[in-house]
Amino acid sequence: MTAPIRIIVAEDLDVLREHFCELIDREDDLKVIGQASCGKEVLKLIAELGAPELILMDIEMEMRHDGIITAQKVLELHPQTRIVFLTVHEDDETVFSAFETGAVDYVLKTSSSEAIIQSIRSAHAGNVQVRPEFAYKIKNEFSRIRRNQESLLNSTLILSQMTPSELVILDLLLRDMKLTEIAKERQVELSTIKSQINVILKKFNKKRTKEVTALLRELNVIPFIQKARGGQ
Repeated sequence: MTAPIRIIVAEDLDVLREHFCELIDREDDLKVIGQASCGKEVLKLIAELGAPELILMDIEMEMRHDGIITAQKVLELHPQTRIVFLTVHEDDETVFSAFETGAVDYVLKTSSSEAIIQSIRSAHAGNVQVRPEFAYKIKNEFSRIRRNQESLLNSTLILSQMTPSELVILDLLLRDMKLTEIAKERQVELSTIKSQINVILKKFNKKRTKEVTALLRELNVIPFIQKARGGQ
């Protein structure tokens, strides 16, 4: 007879942890070898019992993203261990952070008992399929990355064609300086600064300076601006 899949259940709420353990132990091919209420306890159990085949782990336990941090540590030492995150979070950032650890699945706590058990078996067998709701998130993320790449290329081209004076003004705007402060810094009339900013807005095809600075911050091109302006 094939040995059951050895599982550690990590969940900070006692009632839920006991529920998931009972759910797993009903199955002949699954066995809970340890329970943990935080990431530190997971690592301690592994040191005492050896690495399990699978960990069913809550993301937020002792601290926010405790499960994600623990998963990274576990997989560095035991890459063969499968990790299935069990959580209430559905936001994009949490989903991507979870999968970036190397976890193989992500199950909501509101999922049915059958879905959770199936996820465990599929993860152990390496047959996990991306759920439609997560596939949608991944598709949106790739679309966002592609848009950012296009924006980065376009913005880099614009920046490379800017005058030294325009680069200085951009740098000062990114430092959250007001127009009057910039005029004083540059020792020019306020009308001159406004005229230069209008030119900058037209180059970026934006109506407000906040739109330009937000774009440059998102694309992380501030070092480029600082390097390009040199000693200006």
